[in-house]
Amino acid sequence: MDPSDESLEGRDIVVTESGSINVVVDLPPAPVAAPPADEAAVAIDDVVVDPSRPVHTQTASVTIVTAHPVVEAPLPPVRTVLPKQVEVEVSSGWRQPSRRSRRSGEVAEVPESSAMLTADRLLVPGRFGRPAPEGGARLLLYKATFGLANLGDSPKVRARKELDKRIQRPLDGGARFVPVLTRKGGVGKTTVSALLGMALADQRDDRIVAIDANPDRGTLSERVARQTDATVRDVVQRAASITGYTDFSTLVSRDVTRLDVLASDTDPQLSEAFNENDYNVVADLASRYYSIVLTDCGTGIVHSVMRPTLRRADSIVIVSGGSVDEARLASETLTWLEANGYGELVRNAVIALNTATQGTSLVNVEEIEAHFLSRVRQVVRIPYDPRLAAGAAIEYHKLRPATMHAARVLAALVVEGLPATK
Repeated sequence: MDPSDESLEGRDIVVTESGSINVVVDLPPAPVAAPPADEAAVAIDDVVVDPSRPVHTQTASVTIVTAHPVVEAPLPPVRTVLPKQVEVEVSSGWRQPSRRSRRSGEVAEVPESSAMLTADRLLVPGRFGRPAPEGGARLLLYKATFGLANLGDSPKVRARKELDKRIQRPLDGGARFVPVLTRKGGVGKTTVSALLGMALADQRDDRIVAIDANPDRGTLSERVARQTDATVRDVVQRAASITGYTDFSTLVSRDVTRLDVLASDTDPQLSEAFNENDYNVVADLASRYYSIVLTDCGTGIVHSVMRPTLRRADSIVIVSGGSVDEARLASETLTWLEANGYGELVRNAVIALNTATQGTSLVNVEEIEAHFLSRVRQVVRIPYDPRLAAGAAIEYHKLRPATMHAARVLAALVVEGLPATK
């Protein structure tokens, strides 16, 4: 190596004892890169410590800022407690929120049945306008003005629709039993049973059956167009093979109003054999397939069949004629019931006062009504109708308007006296 080489200027050349040559070069200080911004934010300044002085430690909080935002865990949902609204108590025993409560989010305490989805609840008020009036000059005016002039239904039509609504009252749960009874024959008990059943079946969507439990050869099946010769005895004998409504329906006659009628035995000797156990078999089967079970009872109030009939009864209908002795026997029937532990049935009973019996024209019927109203819930007069007096099959829709109205009022009162749930 030539020491005179210009490329070695400014460099110290040292020759070691071993003959090796070391070149000492002064290099400029390396550039110091600026720290990243996130590191500079958390850097701690250098502090000169004097060893001759005591060291006093001091803590300080340092805020660390990260480059990425902190993801917080989601908070649990907050349950908003709405103010308690006014509740409407229904007859089924549980409480249902009002329409205003439902709009604010409140729900019923138990699952609702499909019967709760009524048009009054679901349809928006005023959205479809006022319904067209039914018949008469009001309907003509409505059509002539293309719906601009709508006077609504007449008072008579509104009263009829209100009565329909009373008869159609929903009944949840098991079957309701309604015996029709009296202690005197010939006052129209079977006719009243048929009228009541037809009025119920004509308006209600559920099934109605009338059972002739008269041990003295009842005639209830003759008040409808008979379609079968089967009787209560056949139901008892075939009870084990009856597994559905189709099987049961083959043993009854159905009226045009959809009333099913189960006839009694035609042989008086067999009728006497129809006892308490037999009635329970028939009643148990009927309760599976029908909502309302009417029982046309005989005049023997102490007959063995009367005991299970009254035990199952949810309400009763007492039939009375318009004469003095007929009214007195009907009142004695109420007395017997009260004395034998059926006082509640008496207070909830409805009297069907048949004014078509002999002697009615000579009796103050208002006084008879006043007497019964002091003991029972309501009294309904059944007017004279030649179609009923004939004793043949009843054509319900051909009855006189007053007779049909009386049957419908009786049906409404009976339904109102039944428990809403069972």
